[in-house]
Amino acid sequence: MDKLSVMHAFRRIVERGSFARAAEDLGVSPALLSREVKLLEESLGCTLLTRTTRSMSLTDAGRLYYDEATGILDAVKQIETRIRDGAGAVRGHLNVNAPSSFGQAVIAPILPDFLDTYPDLRFTLSLDDRVVDMVEGGFDLSIRIRPTMPDSALVARKIGKIQQRIFASPAYLDRAGVPETPDDIPSHRVIGFLLADHLSAWNLQGPSGTKTIALDPPVRVGNSLVLRDLLIAGHGIGTLPDFISKPAEMRGELVRVLPEWELTAPEVFAVTASRFGMDAKVTAFLDHLRKALGR
Repeated sequence: MDKLSVMHAFRRIVERGSFARAAEDLGVSPALLSREVKLLEESLGCTLLTRTTRSMSLTDAGRLYYDEATGILDAVKQIETRIRDGAGAVRGHLNVNAPSSFGQAVIAPILPDFLDTYPDLRFTLSLDDRVVDMVEGGFDLSIRIRPTMPDSALVARKIGKIQQRIFASPAYLDRAGVPETPDDIPSHRVIGFLLADHLSAWNLQGPSGTKTIALDPPVRVGNSLVLRDLLIAGHGIGTLPDFISKPAEMRGELVRVLPEWELTAPEVFAVTASRFGMDAKVTAFLDHLRKALGR
């Protein structure tokens, strides 16, 4: 029995949740995978997977085997990558996932310099505002913006913080009036960010502490750039991250509303599937990204 091959097959079965899907990924038959898992269980003297016609789940021993096998496979992959790519060489294929507006506003401007610096690197950028499955998508790196990261097998590193503030256009405020306190917000036309945790309630931090404002936005959009454009056009009040708001604020197209108040600052996380650190190409990309966030 090729233990590394069996570990790889077992890991894929668990992550795909199905013998059939794992077999399709690996280019083998489900029957072969089932036989290999049975031989593995017999060699270990315990059951790793409980299977019915409709479901599959890990036993405690199966969870332990999956965790340890994943660590071993990641370590082997890391060693092979370092040897193959050379000491610190930035080459190969870097597959990155990021939220749409962050990708357009922050990542896109740094790409020309990054790609010029590493001409041998193949690069794929996928923009999606919903949380993706990194393993299934084959991503080396995912950028996620949220207050905290839930516990998972993924490795998340904080690389920056976003300020989330309230904005409106001068024309809208001239027409509708300027809110004086957070309690004035619900009487205004609020434009909400559809995928945000704060769609129906703003937890505002200000001079008097935390204030929660319940909202029912009549307009809801799933992209911060669209939300920004609606605010500039005078359609209401809304919250924007600083990487979207700053240029419009500097041009005078948007102004801060309740400038002493802002939402809880979300973090920017760089998420990888490996437990054994980042390879050279991921590190190089994050170096460029950190500089952009610093600016």
